[in-house]
Amino acid sequence: MKIYTLLLVGLVASQPVCFGQPGQLPAKASAAGQPAPTLAALTKGLQKFDGYFPFYYDSKTGKILLEVSRLNEEFLYFGSLSSGVGNGIERGQSTSAIAKFVRVGGKVLLIEPNLDYRATSGNADEQRAVDNAFAKSVIWGFVPVATEGAKVLLDLTPFLVRDSQKISERLSSGGFSGPGASLLSPSAGARPSVSFKFDESRSAVYLENTRNFPKNTEFEAMITFTGGASGEDGPSLSPDPNAVTMQMHQAFIELPDNKFRPRRFDSRSGFFPFSYVDFSAPINQPLAQRFTVRHRLERKDPTAASSEAVKPIIYYVDRGAPAAIKKALIEGGAWWNQAFEAAGFTNAFQVKELPEGADPMDIRYNVVNWINRSGSPRAFSYGNAYVDPRTGEIIKGVVSLGADRHRQDYLIAEGLLQPYEDGKPVSDQMEQLALARIRQLSAHEIGHTLGLYHNLTASTKERASVMDYPFPRFSLQPDGRVDLSDAYATGIGTWDKRTILWGYADFVTGTDEASALDNIMKETLQQGFRFIPDIGGYVHPVANQWDEGADPVAQLTKLMTVRRHVLDGFSEKAIRQGAPMATLEEVLVPIYLLQRYQIEAVAKSIGGQYFTHAVKNDGQMPTQMVEPAVQQQALDALLATISPAALQLPEGLIAKIPPRPAGFPGSVETFAGYTGPTFDPLAAAEAAAGPTIASLLNAERAARLIEYQARDSKQPGFTTVVDQLLACTWRARPETGYAAALQTVVNNLTLKYLLQLAADNRAAASVRGQALAAVEDLQKWMQAQAKKAQPAQRANLLFGLSQINRFNADPGKFTPPPAVSMPPGAPIGMGALDFLD
Repeated sequence: MKIYTLLLVGLVASQPVCFGQPGQLPAKASAAGQPAPTLAALTKGLQKFDGYFPFYYDSKTGKILLEVSRLNEEFLYFGSLSSGVGNGIERGQSTSAIAKFVRVGGKVLLIEPNLDYRATSGNADEQRAVDNAFAKSVIWGFVPVATEGAKVLLDLTPFLVRDSQKISERLSSGGFSGPGASLLSPSAGARPSVSFKFDESRSAVYLENTRNFPKNTEFEAMITFTGGASGEDGPSLSPDPNAVTMQMHQAFIELPDNKFRPRRFDSRSGFFPFSYVDFSAPINQPLAQRFTVRHRLERKDPTAASSEAVKPIIYYVDRGAPAAIKKALIEGGAWWNQAFEAAGFTNAFQVKELPEGADPMDIRYNVVNWINRSGSPRAFSYGNAYVDPRTGEIIKGVVSLGADRHRQDYLIAEGLLQPYEDGKPVSDQMEQLALARIRQLSAHEIGHTLGLYHNLTASTKERASVMDYPFPRFSLQPDGRVDLSDAYATGIGTWDKRTILWGYADFVTGTDEASALDNIMKETLQQGFRFIPDIGGYVHPVANQWDEGADPVAQLTKLMTVRRHVLDGFSEKAIRQGAPMATLEEVLVPIYLLQRYQIEAVAKSIGGQYFTHAVKNDGQMPTQMVEPAVQQQALDALLATISPAALQLPEGLIAKIPPRPAGFPGSVETFAGYTGPTFDPLAAAEAAAGPTIASLLNAERAARLIEYQARDSKQPGFTTVVDQLLACTWRARPETGYAAALQTVVNNLTLKYLLQLAADNRAAASVRGQALAAVEDLQKWMQAQAKKAQPAQRANLLFGLSQINRFNADPGKFTPPPAVSMPPGAPIGMGALDFLD
């Protein structure tokens, strides 16, 4: 967490100054003895903005002059994006730091002290020793325009009109791609190289969002980057691909008083940590001090069973959200009051519509922004916060919700329900499902701004948390209908109540807070709650995004059954009257890939590990291998998803999807293909099967399988997994027709990922060795089979042998052609104190 200090290095009183260029020293008076210009003279006729830091705007030059009288007073310096590129570099992304103006000499320097290292004992000598032990950084240099006693006038314009968020680096490195891309999705090829640079001539202060309030001063600039891709196929980031313009925001914000009580961090609590190294800590205490990121909330009467808050936490929803969406956002966000009530507060958490005329940038308002984006209905959402870097106190929560999020849920519902029947009214089930998801999303993102991580195990305990990634719950009825009535949960979860109790409980004066918190945690663990956030990685069998239920294998089997039923009856009833038949593909994609997240969940059982963030003597089991029988069930379920029967589409459906008409081009939301403008069902199968095979041949999973079998001979081992994969692909009984073509697709994918694993220098040597042995055995089998195979199978075998020969010629340089990637899946991404979700 970066901390900044603005250091004003002393002014020479006898030397007059004038309004000069950035970096220019103050000019001498035009005549000997002429007094220096006064603040009043320099600001005469300029538009003044009163507030926390008064400033003046010169409409002729576009300059901002900042009046500083708060010398030596710390404040929060906050930087964020007010607008973004639209995918990856998004509105709302932010940084925060402590800042301070100090008058010392003839310059103003922006200095970053290293507050990751502190001495909190109060001993000045210890503090000085720590301060001198670590380097500082001068971030920016100013020249004062004028000074009058304790007041200083600064030309802030160069500081504002710059690449304050280092966006040029992200644009040039391809950082514009959105979060949430699966690690398993094969690459579609390298992006063209791009290079963007800040263009001062096309940048300026953006006065409309440059404002002043009693507790915060807000500045914004329109920043343009020029450059672009080196080739014609570069990504289009803006109407003119060579000029990308966005808005960057910077703010000076009054810090809270010193009455906030930091709460020690507990890795089992579900909260984000805030930490620093304290060199004054006693020798029997750790140097690293960890505390909990949270809002300040105090009860008026801590002795009462339930009490109103001294100051409730209030969130305000964007007035620009559509009426039905706004209502759902307010309803879902307000669920959190249930958790605060369980923690002993009365009406301490509230959600309202932003008052008319109120500014969402005002530090006094926690806000839920509804953000419109262009392109497909893929909507990323964020929950981030203005956090006091001294204590971890959340000063302001800011939620940014992608305005098309509900449309993706609507699309899934269209595919499941096939609702558009001629002459019949369209059911409102799809709208109700979408609004139910918006309620949940509002609660989820607000949860991040309350300081909470994801808890990806909550779905195994009957939807225990809105901080999980929920998959819609549906069931296939005896009459063939898909029931969506219970798609998303209503209300806050039981885990959420436990986290808020731990993080926000307000104890009576004199209470031993450490013991009280430990008792809360013991009760939480005794109730069977476990917290595994995103750091569970691709390992923990029941810590998954977008899964449903306690048994991953059973849920995958259920999904495949529903998916098969819906695909077999898939028709033009999935699209509205008047829609081009080609748009069947958009609705088909989420149904054909209905199992995509559950595949990842099931794969975690193979070479997986149950673990907890156990603390000494808390009764939790730190780690446990998955039972061999469970791993076999998981492997069987995964292999079933890549069978020709699972991948096949009905002939009647394929025949109904023509090439794209004018005005309805394909996009990342539709399947790629090898057949030109026609729909390619084999490429769709390749996209669906790729993640399953890549999961089974994942290098880290393979290493765990080898390790676990070495420690326990009952564990399956990597060779067992490979043998079963090859038995149901290359070595399976040859199919005919469409099924044979699908079998060829899966065979080629299997060999592709097996060869990639054998050539992967990052993989463990034991993994590469076992992969090489499998390739050698397969090669011998192929050579024998090719002599007697039928033409279609023989062609597949010969291609496979050619790939192995290429690999054997130079394994270090072997790179197979990329597989077709799945269309993007996750509508939202994840992160930390830029609380990405």
